[in-house]
Amino acid sequence: MSTTTHDSVPTETGTAEAAAREGEGREGQLGADLGLSREDMLEMYSLMAITRAIDERMWVLNRAGKIPFVISGQGHEGAQVGIAYPLRKGHDWMVPYYRSVASLITFGMTPREIMLAQFARAVDPSSGGRQMPGHYGTVERKIVSVSSPVATQVLHATGIALASKMRGLDQVAITYLGEGSSNQGDFHEALNFAGIHKLPVVFVVENNGYAISVPMNLQSAVEDIAVRGAGYAMPGIIANGMEVLECYRIGKEAIDRARSGEGPTLIEAKVTRMTAHSSDDQQTKYRSAEDLEAGKGMDPLPRFRQQLTDAGILDDAEEQRLAAEAKKVVEDATDWAEEQVDPDPATAQAHVYADAPPARMDDPHWRSARFMGDGGPLTSDQEA
Repeated sequence: MSTTTHDSVPTETGTAEAAAREGEGREGQLGADLGLSREDMLEMYSLMAITRAIDERMWVLNRAGKIPFVISGQGHEGAQVGIAYPLRKGHDWMVPYYRSVASLITFGMTPREIMLAQFARAVDPSSGGRQMPGHYGTVERKIVSVSSPVATQVLHATGIALASKMRGLDQVAITYLGEGSSNQGDFHEALNFAGIHKLPVVFVVENNGYAISVPMNLQSAVEDIAVRGAGYAMPGIIANGMEVLECYRIGKEAIDRARSGEGPTLIEAKVTRMTAHSSDDQQTKYRSAEDLEAGKGMDPLPRFRQQLTDAGILDDAEEQRLAAEAKKVVEDATDWAEEQVDPDPATAQAHVYADAPPARMDDPHWRSARFMGDGGPLTSDQEA
């Protein structure tokens, strides 16, 4: 455990040296039992701060008309960074969902790559500008892109875990979804299969209390999604999404369990949704002012900041440095991504159908005409 030297002040012992030892003791206590160093703690906080700054920038870009859609993860960052931090980058597999920006950045995806998806540029690693924002993926980092139908990614992660087990690898697959998605058949099929075959997969349900506008009590007959794990012979663990270190501990235990051959784990992270479901949603229509205010009190970012400050790990100077770094990273990612070129329309069919013919961009009928059910272009009279 690495330590830092703090300015000492007189205490009841009457010695500055005793005060310094006391400060170091507090720092050693926070995260020491989890094997986390001071550098680890600051990195986790930095990842959360950068993710929040990116999220806030997405809203600004959307309202400015520069990107079409935002689906936010504000309030989820503590659970995402904490649970993903123990993964092995470039070795394990991540199958995210649309709010997973903090998980992705923790696992190695860069802010530039996140912004490329928002601007839908040609060099976007997630889809080459073919998907809507929020469908992240990159082959090099073993991050599998998701589809728009919710919960389909849970089956994909289970299949990856099966392949890992069959090949004798020690790779772990982790996948994420919202509590609303846990009511889809894909979720239950995946957990059942993973439980039967003791697959190295971790299922993370981020429960923010709302599936778009539907509250939890109208989504599920049980209050806690974690209890469903018992039906599939796997532990079901509830994590307080405000507590970053608790999420780290639970995530590490689940990942280690999967890697050692003990099978899957279902984690339910209780988080808050601090923004609307998406930029197309107005949550004030279905959430009371009291509910929204209570949600702000569950923000993991200032809570973790205070914990680090109380432990002597984070001071004003370090906080200012990290804030400046987050701002610089976001500015760089935004400016760089916006400068990249749009996809060439002639490549629209690439990576969509394996045997599709080239796009006929030189044919005005294929370029601009609407088509009838028999495949023939409509005439100008029919278009009118």
